[in-house]
Amino acid sequence: MMNLEGKTYIVTGSSMGIGEAIARRIVNLNGKVLIHGLENDATQDVAESLKMPFFVGDLVSPKICEELVSKAIEEFGEIYGLINNAGAVLRNLIEETDAYFWDRVMNINARAPMLLIRAALNELSASKGYVLNIGSVNAYSGEPNLLAYSASKGALMTLTRNLGDTLHRDYGIKVNQINPGWVLSEGEKQRKIDEGMEDDWYKKLGKEEAPSGRMITPEDIAFTAVNFLTEKFGPISGQVIELSQFPFIGRNAPKC
Repeated sequence: MMNLEGKTYIVTGSSMGIGEAIARRIVNLNGKVLIHGLENDATQDVAESLKMPFFVGDLVSPKICEELVSKAIEEFGEIYGLINNAGAVLRNLIEETDAYFWDRVMNINARAPMLLIRAALNELSASKGYVLNIGSVNAYSGEPNLLAYSASKGALMTLTRNLGDTLHRDYGIKVNQINPGWVLSEGEKQRKIDEGMEDDWYKKLGKEEAPSGRMITPEDIAFTAVNFLTEKFGPISGQVIELSQFPFIGRNAPKC
């Protein structure tokens, strides 16, 4: 079994969902994690359950990005890996999307990862560490009401490929990205209920949406994610992989 003893990580957005699952997986493998979230109670609850430090703040602020990295250095003395998971999944059609809405989504989903990488550059260089960006298959086009979100994940994907080249060559830092498909997080479960679906909607999906008979879970994503965070992954950098139940690009599902 993989052992992350002595390895220290920042996982943004780790008070719930995929981020929490990744943080728990790291700790289960003997690593250390700085838990981050927007809401104090939820973030503290996860941190206390893992016996790990935590930081609360909105990554739309560049100052908060710097303070988050400083907190990790203060707690651990080094940073071995940065997992940029925090994201704003905000729904709007183009008719409803103004500059403020667009900028907020972009600032959290694309700018904040860049600022966090920049703030942690010296520590990641010293540890020859790892950056893992959590994107989305929506980066390739996306749903109509996820215009800003989809565009922001496309920007993140280009950031990953760009820095996966330059930071690997110049600093020895590996940068990669996972694009999850449809994941049954608590947030997604509630969003669909709020949109009018039944409480157990995720149990009634057909083979087109869930060929395996169930949705992907945050724990499924976390199981793969940790493999990007150690030297056992080798010199791989600048790569983006989809974690879905079917090929997302080029799929032509049967039609009635």
